[in-house]
Amino acid sequence: MTEPDAALLRARGLRVTQGRLAVLEVLDRLPHADADDVHRALAGAGADTSVQSVHNVLGDLTAAGLVRRFEPARSSARYERRVGDNHHHAVCASCGRVDDVDCVVGEAPCMHADAPAGFTVQAAEVTFVGLCADCANPA
Repeated sequence: MTEPDAALLRARGLRVTQGRLAVLEVLDRLPHADADDVHRALAGAGADTSVQSVHNVLGDLTAAGLVRRFEPARSSARYERRVGDNHHHAVCASCGRVDDVDCVVGEAPCMHADAPAGFTVQAAEVTFVGLCADCANPA
């Protein structure tokens, strides 16, 4: 058990379980993973878990604010541990690679929109779609 992750779970009101700790560990190694990626990594490490269990854990971790969920166009939901800074993502339209893009302005929510009267913007999500360096310049 990783004590820092266990402490984070407790601080957010979640029980500390092997499944939650294992998913957090996988997301440390595989940022921007989808649920199937997480399931494959767990199965490869010998864990006996279902894809549905992985979805349930990811949902709990997301609701607790320990994991960020985002949905690139034409892709399944992805998950990452980088939370709270409202960064953005660059997604390769060819291979699907996802990279983080730091907030352009430097403060959340990174944009100033003409929102409806009384509406308070808490977050802004921007996804840059294009070609990664490998796909744009194949050797």
